[in-house]
Amino acid sequence: MKNWHLILGLILMTLVFVIGCGEKKEIKLEKKDVNYVKAQLQKFAPVEIAFDKKILSEKDQQVVEKLVEAANYIDRIFLRQVYSKNEEILQTLENSRDANEKVYLDYFKIMYGPFDRLNENTPFLVSEPKPKGANFYPENLTKDEFHNWLENHPKDKEAFESNFTIIRRDGDKLKAIPYSEAYKDLLKPAAKLLKQAAELSENESLKKFLSSRADAFLSDDYFQSDMDWMDLDSQIEIVIGPYEVYEDELFGYKAAFEAFITVVDPVESQKLQIIGKYLNEMEKNLPYAEKYKNFDRGSSSPIKVVQEIYTAGDTRAGVQTLAFNLPNDERVREAKGSKKVLLKNVQEAKFEKILMPIVNKVIAKSQLPRVSFDAYFNHILLHEVSHGLGPGTLTLANGEKTTVNKMLKDAYSTIEEAKADICGNYNVQFLIDLGVLPKKLEESLYVTFLGGIFRSVRFGINEAHGMANMIQFNFLMENNGFNYDENTGKFSVDQEKARTAVRNLAHVLLTIEAEGNYNAAKQLIENYGVMTEEMKAALDKLNDIPVDIKPIYEVGS
Repeated sequence: MKNWHLILGLILMTLVFVIGCGEKKEIKLEKKDVNYVKAQLQKFAPVEIAFDKKILSEKDQQVVEKLVEAANYIDRIFLRQVYSKNEEILQTLENSRDANEKVYLDYFKIMYGPFDRLNENTPFLVSEPKPKGANFYPENLTKDEFHNWLENHPKDKEAFESNFTIIRRDGDKLKAIPYSEAYKDLLKPAAKLLKQAAELSENESLKKFLSSRADAFLSDDYFQSDMDWMDLDSQIEIVIGPYEVYEDELFGYKAAFEAFITVVDPVESQKLQIIGKYLNEMEKNLPYAEKYKNFDRGSSSPIKVVQEIYTAGDTRAGVQTLAFNLPNDERVREAKGSKKVLLKNVQEAKFEKILMPIVNKVIAKSQLPRVSFDAYFNHILLHEVSHGLGPGTLTLANGEKTTVNKMLKDAYSTIEEAKADICGNYNVQFLIDLGVLPKKLEESLYVTFLGGIFRSVRFGINEAHGMANMIQFNFLMENNGFNYDENTGKFSVDQEKARTAVRNLAHVLLTIEAEGNYNAAKQLIENYGVMTEEMKAALDKLNDIPVDIKPIYEVGS
């Protein structure tokens, strides 16, 4: 990151407002210079996210209206999960009559808090740094204190490490509070809306999922509703609930709430179903020891291409999601596999508005014609497929069952994203070699992949996806798969060396996961997760290109 922002002035402002039952609370906002925030806002290109309304029946449109209402409650839960003072700050900014406050408010809403996700979570409205554990844990909780508590209270381990609890102090003790209790005021109305949507729906599988997910909101048992989601066969594809653990940078245990409301693109989805038939072949071909290979993570694994209608919560914060692979519950993955969902209208918007302007500035002119949307789309697809391949459940030496997530702790998100990215590339090549994907895709695969790395690293390398891309970039540079021309300041790809380096890095990442080797994971991140001078120089050229899109939806608020 550049240091120019460090000289920006801080304007100290004390705001007093009334919250709760007439209780007065004073909050101090340390606001970065408004010009800094304006410049950050310019990094998001407003884009209307359109979808084909003809795909939805009149009844389906009524269902979508209810789902959008429910998603807005989910949005508020995530706002609480990010930072303990978020609701107070939001209220203050919304109530202010200062014209400049709208600038801060707009950026606060994109970031879901007072921390700049594009600038290593630098505060722009408060003085203190973002807590590693967000608002899932007490802000002053240390890893040692957490571990010591569990050593002395082993019966608390399951609840404390659960994806669906928050940790709070109770005097001199620690306690776990289930999400259903912590967010009851928002989950109860969200559950009611899901039940109403289920009643309106004419699709039995959608009815079943919405009903079981509503029940899960109040019980914290998401297993059955995840199973029902895998069986969902509806024109409406809905994700709603606590899923990803990236926001928890302390341990990577706690799931953040999010929602995707989408409509299935039937023509594109049908084209991709053939890839789902090669899951076992892809697992068999992965470059790590045979004894670790996992053929029991389910064979259902549907692939869907959808058009995004509306999002909320975790997925809407900062950089917008291109695709997802869910559920994360290893029990569901082993029983039914996982579902890969590609947000094609979002991908097309990013390719046009972000990726092509980037590659024109950083990729060697001779290789520019190779960059293609097909390579971009297929790498994202196989990235999501690759999340469902490789190690998942591990057996320790004492016979105890655990997961890669729990073994790699705070390093898991970065290692898993790097694994999915590099194995996504590896698996695209594998399907090209099999003749499943066209041979001409090979010439655009690696150079498009390189262009995508610059897009991701611009988000900052403190976040899992950015760090994962930095690791891949440095590894391929070290192995001459990527090359830098100091005279032109541009990058090119050596096709064969890139292919070899991709295989070698895939082996390293898969082995770390298979062995649950936390120390090796941290060492890899330390060695390769470093911002280089070449990358800095490239990023400096991109200042006039938006970093990401700001979606404008036709529905919702």
